[in-house]
Amino acid sequence: MGAPRIEAASRALARPTSRPGAALAAVALLLFVAGAALQSVRPPAASGSGAPAGEFSAGRAFQLVRTIGAEPHVAGSAPADAVREHLLTTLRGLGLTPEVQDTVTVQGGRLSSSAGGTGLARVRNVVTLLPGTASTGRIFLVAHYDSAQVSPGGNDDGAGTAAILETARALTAGPRLRNDVVLVLTDAEEACLCGAKAFVDQHPLARAGGVVLNLEARGSAGPAIMFETAADNAGLTGVFATAPKPVGTSFAVEIYRLLPNDTDFTPFREAGFTGFNSAYIDGAAVYHAPTDTPARMDRDSLQHLGANALALTRELGGRDLPGLRARGDATYFPVPGGLAAYPGDLTWPLAALALVAVLALAWLARRRGRTTSGRLAGGFVLALVPVLAAPVAAQLLWAMLKLIRPGYAEQLIDPYRPLWYRLAIVALTAAIVLAWYALLRRRLTPAALAVGGLGWLAVLGLVLAAVAPGGSYLAALPALAGALAGIAAVLLRGWWSVLAVTVGAAVAVVVLLPTVVMFFPALGLVLGGAGAFITTLLALALLPVVDLLHPEAGGQRGMAAARARRLGAAPTLLAVLTTLACLATGLAVDRFDAAHPAPTHLMYALDTDTGQARWLSEEARPQRWTSQYVSGARTPVTDTLPAFGTEELLTGPAQPAQVPAPALTPGTDTTAGELRTVTFRLSTQRRARLLTLHVNAEATVTRATVAGREVPTGTKAGGPWGFGFVFHAPPADGVQVSLTVPAGVPLKLRVMDATDGLSSVPGFRARPADVGVRGSHSSEMLAVAHTYPL
Repeated sequence: MGAPRIEAASRALARPTSRPGAALAAVALLLFVAGAALQSVRPPAASGSGAPAGEFSAGRAFQLVRTIGAEPHVAGSAPADAVREHLLTTLRGLGLTPEVQDTVTVQGGRLSSSAGGTGLARVRNVVTLLPGTASTGRIFLVAHYDSAQVSPGGNDDGAGTAAILETARALTAGPRLRNDVVLVLTDAEEACLCGAKAFVDQHPLARAGGVVLNLEARGSAGPAIMFETAADNAGLTGVFATAPKPVGTSFAVEIYRLLPNDTDFTPFREAGFTGFNSAYIDGAAVYHAPTDTPARMDRDSLQHLGANALALTRELGGRDLPGLRARGDATYFPVPGGLAAYPGDLTWPLAALALVAVLALAWLARRRGRTTSGRLAGGFVLALVPVLAAPVAAQLLWAMLKLIRPGYAEQLIDPYRPLWYRLAIVALTAAIVLAWYALLRRRLTPAALAVGGLGWLAVLGLVLAAVAPGGSYLAALPALAGALAGIAAVLLRGWWSVLAVTVGAAVAVVVLLPTVVMFFPALGLVLGGAGAFITTLLALALLPVVDLLHPEAGGQRGMAAARARRLGAAPTLLAVLTTLACLATGLAVDRFDAAHPAPTHLMYALDTDTGQARWLSEEARPQRWTSQYVSGARTPVTDTLPAFGTEELLTGPAQPAQVPAPALTPGTDTTAGELRTVTFRLSTQRRARLLTLHVNAEATVTRATVAGREVPTGTKAGGPWGFGFVFHAPPADGVQVSLTVPAGVPLKLRVMDATDGLSSVPGFRARPADVGVRGSHSSEMLAVAHTYPL
């Protein structure tokens, strides 16, 4: 078909009898669907303290949060002891008989401590059994009660701990479940996941495995998202769908499996347990920071986390637990009213069907005169422009914001009030897609652009089916629905064609809009391009409806055609203005103040060998407050501080403090053949949070035991140092160590301990009210190192 005939034909897939009326009706319907889709990922309203005894109450749980999150309670500290005693008292008040698992554990391999060696800890887990009436297995409710060293841990993980205690109260208020329920409140999660590791390796209740529900928080608000499962989750997905408000996606599971992040769920999963990992993740600016207080908690999020945990425990409590282990993973995602799920075996057929449907739509559009083969090819190739441009623009926008407000560079995931910036990215994405569409609409025809957008969705569905099967639905289902709707729109006339493309767009809204909402807090503005990418996919799926907003200039000439083009550019202009307005609003409302301080990172290290001290900082560039302590380029500190690994830090000279070095008390020293075995005791003289030891690289350690536990010897610190370990929450009487090294090789031990808080350090000046502490496991660390030759 030639170009004149194409220009005379309707350019859109839908052929309405009244274009303005069709646009209004389609937009109204999609707004209603969007509202329902957004509601599916909103947490429920918090229940008050007067809720029925058998129900979960955020009001009751929050009273526990206020006690747990009153102050930082890092593993091994006196505040941690007080929190543990409160947990024990609360559980005993429910008629239960909790025990304390007091032990030492080693966390090796990928989960070793980040402090330049294998991680160990003395942990004191709180474990409680609620026996079932005729148990088929055990359900483990897991949360950690320790906090990061500068954080009160009101959310992380006061929320999970309080939710489990309130769940236990509700369970004891009703009839016993069929299956056993084990409450595991772990210690030293923040340090090295050592509490969970100790439980799965050493506790008798863990020997037969079971189903784990791990409760976490990486922020202060948002829905409780089930973001991780064990492998072969098809059977568990049906259980999760019974939750009061099941928010979770199989794509989140795929993404999390690719990330280096870990929680207490990791040791359970690696030990063969199955189960769920859930957390609320919005409001991440308080993560691990002093601002993670109970007052910052959104109680709706606590309600969602706990109500789902209680309901799932009751559901699992009556199930045949061994029967839940099914082969393969399920695909699932939230929809209005519940959870959509289907077997993973359908992933490839649906992805292939989506591609076939898009190809069929392309053939039909060409045959009916809506476009040509050349324009279809052009539409497919050029659809890549917004797919690539929007994420790049989002990342550039965040880079610009960091230049305007340098403190943003030290916020690990998001600023305190990210909403307006997220909306700016969405509006910017819309502007890019709308500008692209307006420029190419007349040249390539709306049909070619719509088919091109759906084509990339279909291709992405196939790619994800290969590399991340649980995420294929994000592209395959909108492509399939859009293609089938487009075929119907081409074959039908009038309002029926409008209804067809609107229904196809509605499927895309239900599938993709909740993902956009969850992706922004999951990856933060630091990776805002990910949210822009999902938003672009949604925009491409909406192109047939977007076309209804464009005035038809088909046969018009002169001023009428020019007016139609100006009206067609109006949505793009509106999106650009919305982007600027959102950015301006974000900068106006998200200012650093006493309640929302700018995060800074600072440490202090004293080398008692030389009497020299240094300030250290992990900041990319020293901020105004930090620059009074550190300056210049980042430099490695491995030579004198092997516990910091190979990380390069900002440094600056400091006044030496009168702080005692960790002590080493020699024990036995024996030689047998070519090997020498030395024993000694390490201890800290100031109740340090951690104690580290590193051996000079020339003395290759062939065997090591610490506190009676065998420690892997393969981990190397780098620089002049080889084998090393970090011991978290060391006992007051110290740690017994035995090392076997080659005989005749000089042996040097670099020992370091660390406490938290810099107020007593000479030269330290208190931060202004609007300057705070970055959430980090090393913020405010006061480290003292000494070398002992043996």
